Amino acid sequence: MAVGLCLTVSVGGAALAPAVPAFAENTQVRDLEYWLNDYGFTEAWKTTRGAGVKVAVIDTGVDAGVAELAGAVVGGTDVSGLGSANGQTPIGDGSEHGTLVASLLAGRGTGANSGVMGVAPEASILAVSVAFGTTGATLSNDDQIAAGIRWAVDNGADVINMSLTRNTLDWPPSWDDAFLYAFEHDVVVVAAAGNRGSGTTEVGAPATIPGVLTVAGVDRSKGASFDASSQGITISVAAPSEQLVGVVPGGGYVQWNGTSAAAPIVSGLVALVRAAYPRLDAAGVMNRVIATANPNGHSVPSPIYGNGLIDAAAAVTASVPTGTTAEPAALLEEWIRVHRRADTELAPAPQPTAQAPVAPAEDPALPGASVVAAWLPSPLTVTYISVPLMVLVGFGTLVTLFGIGATRHIKRIRSKR
Repeated sequence: MAVGLCLTVSVGGAALAPAVPAFAENTQVRDLEYWLNDYGFTEAWKTTRGAGVKVAVIDTGVDAGVAELAGAVVGGTDVSGLGSANGQTPIGDGSEHGTLVASLLAGRGTGANSGVMGVAPEASILAVSVAFGTTGATLSNDDQIAAGIRWAVDNGADVINMSLTRNTLDWPPSWDDAFLYAFEHDVVVVAAAGNRGSGTTEVGAPATIPGVLTVAGVDRSKGASFDASSQGITISVAAPSEQLVGVVPGGGYVQWNGTSAAAPIVSGLVALVRAAYPRLDAAGVMNRVIATANPNGHSVPSPIYGNGLIDAAAAVTASVPTGTTAEPAALLEEWIRVHRRADTELAPAPQPTAQAPVAPAEDPALPGASVVAAWLPSPLTVTYISVPLMVLVGFGTLVTLFGIGATRHIKRIRSKR
C-alpha cells in the first residue's frame, strides 16, 4: 500500500496553489500569517518559542538552504536510498512538501517583519526524507516510514510530524513496532487527518493509530474545512488548513491548503508545550493541547473538530488537570492485543512433525471358556430377566399375604356375632 502526501498528489495534507511565488516581496508574507494571532501563538511566544525541542519531519526532505530555515535543521537522514544522507534533498512526488511543512513549523523569518515565521521559531528540525510514489527506492513507502520513525527516536526527536496518509484505516504490522518504539521513548507523534478534496474521504493511517495526536483542518473563519480536511472519530484537535503560507525549496512562497499544513502547526504547538514544561511526559503534553482546545461553540468531541480548535496561549499557560489522557503506548498495546490477536488466531495451525510409522501392539488374548461362567447371570440377564422376575414375585407375595390377613379378619368378625 503506497503512502501519500496530501498535496495535489496523495500525501496527508496539502493541495498546493500554482507553484510560483505568490508574493512579490516577502514583507507581505508575515501579514498573511493570520494563525499566529488568531490561535494564540504570538501570545504564547511570551512564554516560550520552542528552544531546545527537536521535531522530526518525516516527509520529502527539507531544503535547509532557504533563508527561513537557516540554522533550523540540525540533523537528518534519507530512508529511501534516493536522497542525500542528511535528508536535505527534496525527493519523490511533491518534493517541495517537506520544506513547506518545516517552514510553517519552525521558520525563522528573514527579518523582524519579513519572511515566513513558524509557530515554534526556535525549535529544531530533523529532516527524514521519504520518496513517495517513486520507483527505485530501497524500501517500500510503509517500510520507509517505519525506518524513519526509528531513526528519529534514536536521534533525539521529542516530536514527530507526519503530514501523510495511507488513505486506509489500517496500517502494516511493521508500524506497530515503530510507533510503539516512539511512544515508549516519550515521543509525541502528530499526524494529518488527510484531505477530502484529495480523495481521503475518511481519516486514514497513521492518523487512526491509537496514541497519535490527529489533526483536522478548519477554514479562515474557523469553520469545518471539508475539502482541506477529512473527518473521523480519531481526530484530537483542529487547526487552520486553508490559505496558509509556506516556503518552497530554493526560496519563494506559495499559499496552500490541507491538513499537511495543519499538522505542523500542531507539532509546533507541541514543541512549545514541551519547551515550557520539560518534565511533562508525552501523555501530559498531549493532554495540555487537548484540554485547552477551544470548542468554539461546537459540541465536542466530534469527528469534525475533535476536542476543539487549538489555543497556543492557553496550552502553555493555563492550569490543566493531569492524568486525563491515556499513555500512548498503552493505547496502542491494547489495540495490538485485541486486533493482531485475531490475525494470529486465524493463521493456519502448525502441522505436526512427521514421524515413522509404528507397528500396532498385538491384541490381548481372549479369555478362555468357563463352565461356571456359563451358569452365572450376565449383565443383560440381570437387567432384563432377573430383576423384573424378582419384582413380580415380591408383588405376588404381598397380594397373597394381604388376602390371608383379610380372610382371617372377616372370620373373627363373624365369630363375635
